[in-house]
Amino acid sequence: MLEKAALTVLFLITFCLSTAVSEDQEFWRNKGISEINDALNIKHNTNVAKNVIVFIGDGMSLSTTTSSRIYSKGEAGFLTWEKFDNVGLLKTYSNDKYVPDSSCTATALFCGMKTNFKTTGVDASVQLNDCEASLIPEKRTSSIFSWAMESGRSTGFVTTTTVTHATPSALYVHTANRNWECEANIPANSKQCKDIARQLVEDLPGRNIKVIMGGGRQMLQSNSSEKPNDPLDRGACIRSDGRDLIEVWKKDKEDRKVPYAVVSNNAELNGMDESSEYLLGIFANGHLQKEFEKDEGPQGMPSLKTMTEKAIKTLQKNKDGFILMVEGGLIDKAHHSGNARQALDETRAFDDAVESALSLVDTKDTLIIVTSDHSHGMTFVGHLDRNQSIFGSVSTNIGNKTPYTSLLYVLGGDKNFQYEAKNGSVVRRDPTQDQTDAFEYSQQAGFHDDEGKHSGEDVLVYATGPMAHLVHSVREQTFVAYLISYAAKIGPAKDIKSDAASRYSACCMFLVLPVLFLLNTCLK
Repeated sequence: MLEKAALTVLFLITFCLSTAVSEDQEFWRNKGISEINDALNIKHNTNVAKNVIVFIGDGMSLSTTTSSRIYSKGEAGFLTWEKFDNVGLLKTYSNDKYVPDSSCTATALFCGMKTNFKTTGVDASVQLNDCEASLIPEKRTSSIFSWAMESGRSTGFVTTTTVTHATPSALYVHTANRNWECEANIPANSKQCKDIARQLVEDLPGRNIKVIMGGGRQMLQSNSSEKPNDPLDRGACIRSDGRDLIEVWKKDKEDRKVPYAVVSNNAELNGMDESSEYLLGIFANGHLQKEFEKDEGPQGMPSLKTMTEKAIKTLQKNKDGFILMVEGGLIDKAHHSGNARQALDETRAFDDAVESALSLVDTKDTLIIVTSDHSHGMTFVGHLDRNQSIFGSVSTNIGNKTPYTSLLYVLGGDKNFQYEAKNGSVVRRDPTQDQTDAFEYSQQAGFHDDEGKHSGEDVLVYATGPMAHLVHSVREQTFVAYLISYAAKIGPAKDIKSDAASRYSACCMFLVLPVLFLLNTCLK
């Protein structure tokens, strides 16, 4: 709690300092010249990427990034990845939808293939729920993890969701429905298909992944126990077939005689045997708690920053390098429930993880990519004063003149759709009656639905390290997989030569051949 109180004080100090700067003409001239010099001094890193770390802020829209920057750094500050030299845009549509979900976008990011809504690790010929088609080898996609393993690199992922959830699953699974996280969700006529949890533990590349951390015990162990601070997720899959896949995972490592660690809380993670080559951390029945809810004590759940640090240190044991995926998955969950402060706080925690990773690796040989899988329907509107909280309210000059919060949702559930009867008519609730900066506050929404929904605009992608300069312009989301392939010399793009290099080679041959001919003639 002391750490969280200190964070609040730091936020207030940063905010005050950022708004107290005298931003006169000289200030902006100096800033502009400094930024031009920064741009002129950018140098391309053309090294091979020994390591790659991909950070996915699930549902992290541009509005989320901007408002999170103000929330945690002040508008004059920067989130860690906003200082990367290379920025581009990714188109997030799926094969069959303008607005995607996290499974088809993860397949695009990690496998380089657009696929259908709610399917994972299969191509676009596999329709949702078509188990039989998903079993056909030719319809299954390979991922950056498979490519990395073929080159001798280690792989790992950490997430604040379940380890079988949409985003991480695209690294190792082939399924016609992202919700088949355990056997209980698979229909009777599709039981020939393995659930996602079994594919992670039993199949390749899943069982060779060196680091796996997140939630999802109830998908891995039958009849998982429930605790007050770790309830079962009744809206998700709960395994009941008698299998204990954590024990299956352990036995596999014992049979192979490789050192491993299985951990379930802060104390076990911090006290793990540092010689372990394989690490399985399952910290919750369902998703992990959000940062503001976490118990930081020994029995609590680790932060995304801590998991990222442990993952990197474990994977760095391989001299050939590694590929790591880090997901801030609860940004999306907070947006779905219409809790803007929770979403911004999860983005702050995501930023902490990126900053920590940068301190542990060398970008001379490590490519770091930060992006989102899709956007969300939170918008940042109104002429909010810079001395106000990002969660503040804005006055309006029309209608009933009821203020509105600067952060709003297009769609929202019951708590977000805030209208009430007053003087014989239905009016929007005045947000100044509520504590709009509270973690539990639900920002107002324009339209009523069961929850907040994804949106279809492009997402930003940031990069630093080897071949990061290739990130620019507007690209398909699949570009990320091929960038990793090319930069790390793994997978289908590892042997690509640029057109410029090909032209240079052709030119050299054009010049060299006549010289060789003349030399040969003279020697005769």
